[in-house]
Amino acid sequence: MGLKEYWLSEEKKNFQGWDFSYINDRMAEEPLPWDYDRIVRQYLKPEHILLDMGTGGGEYLLSLGHPCKNTYVTEAYPPNVELCMKKLKPLGIEVRQVFDDAHLPFDDSMFDMIINRHESFDVYEVYRVLKPNGLFITQQVGGQNNKELSRFLIEDFEEITNSNYDLKNNLRLIKNVGFTVLKSEEYFPYLRFYDIGALVYLAKIIEWEFPNFSVERCYEKLCQLQSIVENQGFVESTEHRFIIVAQKPQK
Repeated sequence: MGLKEYWLSEEKKNFQGWDFSYINDRMAEEPLPWDYDRIVRQYLKPEHILLDMGTGGGEYLLSLGHPCKNTYVTEAYPPNVELCMKKLKPLGIEVRQVFDDAHLPFDDSMFDMIINRHESFDVYEVYRVLKPNGLFITQQVGGQNNKELSRFLIEDFEEITNSNYDLKNNLRLIKNVGFTVLKSEEYFPYLRFYDIGALVYLAKIIEWEFPNFSVERCYEKLCQLQSIVENQGFVESTEHRFIIVAQKPQK
């Protein structure tokens, strides 16, 4: 199989949930200076009513082992909603599809903790559905994520994501609504691809970072990246991450 045929086959691979294990051994992410999982477990108690926003297929949520009767999830992407209905609902986990971040299908002051890893949110709605003293823990993908690689790969690149989506602006919003910030940090880790096929697979999935990407459209640029891999062993991109732990004050 030639390179182009191989890349075309990677482009057509199915993707479900939010599980990138298929390409884990073909790329490497620089570790973040914080550990999202450790932070969540530090605060989470079995009696907490927990909401996982944008759960994907529930992959991370299930690793927590939180009591299912105390667990709720939201998901917007229809194939993932269907997956959650088959995988999580039979366990007793409440699954709610969301269509608008500004309208969460929950009562006021319902949750002890809301976790959110790489999912959009409306800070006013998060505040509304949290109990007093409730915690919001979110790790976000910042607006500078993979921008250099996107500009290189996509002709006439037009940004879909907001470049000003960063820790500073989110902290301002979170404090303005009334939260107390317990922790905040921002980092720009490297992401290395050892195989351009892995990049093709990823670029097709995260289409908001690589708008109008296809192997046919970007073939010459992919070939240039392939040459870099052959010369130095990898192609490097820069990611953008930030984390915030915030608490709703006691009334």
